Amino acid sequence: MILVIDVGNSNIVLGVYNGKKLVVNWRISTNRETTADEYGILIRDLFNYARINSHEIKAIVISSVVPPLMSALSKMANKYFNIEPLIVGPGIKTGISIKYEDPREVGADRIVNAVAVLNLYGGPAIVVDFGTAITFCAISGKGEYLGGAITPGVGIATEALFQRAAKLPRIDLVKPKNVIGKNTVVSMQAGIIYGYVGLVDEIVNRMKVEMGEGDPLVIATGGIAELIGPETQTINIINPFLTLEGLRIIYELNHK
Repeated sequence: MILVIDVGNSNIVLGVYNGKKLVVNWRISTNRETTADEYGILIRDLFNYARINSHEIKAIVISSVVPPLMSALSKMANKYFNIEPLIVGPGIKTGISIKYEDPREVGADRIVNAVAVLNLYGGPAIVVDFGTAITFCAISGKGEYLGGAITPGVGIATEALFQRAAKLPRIDLVKPKNVIGKNTVVSMQAGIIYGYVGLVDEIVNRMKVEMGEGDPLVIATGGIAELIGPETQTINIINPFLTLEGLRIIYELNHK
């Protein structure tokens, strides 16, 4: 079995694979102050709860957009699992040609998603990842990472409204029945949810035109993909575990 870890700005998603099967997964809050020992104890506790023997873990794969946590997670892997982790970065085999002006600027999560999409669905494709930021990534039919767009995430927008507008409350992200809200909370929910639906469709449609490769498949992932995705006209597939799948595939590419 292998342990895959995707470190995002808001959450860390962990998964355990037995071959190609995702046995179990967890989502925990990202805390830049957490130590290697704290991560080690937390993951051991999660394993115990899921009745997974930590000695069966043969490899650990990590992607991160939070550089300060890489040291703690690497130490955790060595100390608690006696494993040198495979970290997604320069020198790692991905099978993808990156057409960015500076390939080092592309976030590890975006590369991992592209690897997953090409291996699971093929190209051309567009990946929409609903995280702290929403990222849009264009992948050609030749397996090239073409680039993309980045927007503030839904959580950032919601929190900004609460902090910057004195009379607006903090709200739950729930899809309202109507766009025309009859109270402040529903009005905010309508504006945020359906506003981002329109944002996603507009960016995806413009990317399709620029790519010039027919009708690329559009795959959504991330924490609220299942909330926004079904309301859009452009998203074809919702895969909440796309990044974990990409980490598993990257392990297989490098293990071989």
